[in-house]
Amino acid sequence: MEEDATGGCQCGRIRYRVRIENDDAYLCHCRMCQRATGGVSIAFKGVAKANVTWEREPDRYRSSPIAERGFCRECGTPLTFEFLDGENLDLTIGSFDAPDRFQPRHNYAVESLHEQWLDTTALPRYRTEDNPNVVKRWMDAIGRLPD
Repeated sequence: MEEDATGGCQCGRIRYRVRIENDDAYLCHCRMCQRATGGVSIAFKGVAKANVTWEREPDRYRSSPIAERGFCRECGTPLTFEFLDGENLDLTIGSFDAPDRFQPRHNYAVESLHEQWLDTTALPRYRTEDNPNVVKRWMDAIGRLPD
């Protein structure tokens, strides 16, 4: 099932098209990813670098002696992780236009995994439109709730 998928950063400055072979993805729990994103993990889709076409190349940060991370300098969206000497890169699932298509297949760097964040199904759930303070802010700002 090869097909193209698209994505980009929050502000739209950086966009990409990528040829994907499947919907397999994974969660990385390493401390570098946690610090780079400010989250407890990050969801990635591994792809061949040759299969990615950038409308505008992302900005890059050399996050270690062996890898760099692509991001947008304007809005801060994390976009990629890539080893300096590899033929593949990882695209952030959240940067895809249709992130819901991907399925997590494994956890990586579990030595720094935070178990309490893995299964949150028992926690109460709240929808954005049920928070009147947030709804009012969005309505005052743009007249609707964001996508």
